[in-house]
Amino acid sequence: MRTNNFLRRGNTIAVVGVSANPEKWGYRIYKTLKQRFREVYPVNPKYREIEGDECYPDLKSLPQKPDVVITVVPPKIVEKVVKTAKELGIRKVWMQPGSESGEAINFCENNGIICMHNACFVMDGLKTDL
Repeated sequence: MRTNNFLRRGNTIAVVGVSANPEKWGYRIYKTLKQRFREVYPVNPKYREIEGDECYPDLKSLPQKPDVVITVVPPKIVEKVVKTAKELGIRKVWMQPGSESGEAINFCENNGIICMHNACFVMDGLKTDL
């Protein structure tokens, strides 16, 4: 699947596993997305805010349903995230390297969720002009 068909400028995006630490990928991805997309929601139960933006504890807490979820969390957490995505009707999940889970990938494939994996959002997803 082409990444430019997966990520469009008008999409609302949730970053699950966002970090307040500028050295972490969860922070870098969030900052990059904020520069390119209209609505980007940070999701991590450890934080109340990231860069002045309200941070949400989970996908169910978001003020609107995202079009895309990007995961930057351990595989066991991603397995829960994709189940929540299905409950909420979210149809696109991008699993950052290190967050992929065979179980989560199979769940997506069997439940109509488009799943990107084995590709880094920053290195592969932003090479095209979204």
